[in-house]
Amino acid sequence: MSLRKTFADMSRAGWLALFILVAFLIASVWFGIVGWRALGDVEMTAFGWFALIAGSLITVGLGAGLMALVFYSSRHDMDH
Repeated sequence: MSLRKTFADMSRAGWLALFILVAFLIASVWFGIVGWRALGDVEMTAFGWFALIAGSLITVGLGAGLMALVFYSSRHDMDH
């Protein structure tokens, strides 16, 4: 299914949900920037950046892996 067809078939509730999620994303990015700037002149070490990036990648990878398992078990009738 193409992305164009997916957007064309969305109902009003789907568009509203998408709008709300994008608004939450914008608000969280804004809050993060304001919070970071409120700290003042804070420096992060190379290890701090490594820990931030590694933790983010591990979290996203774990979430993606668990979602893959959910879809796999659903497709192969393993959900009871």
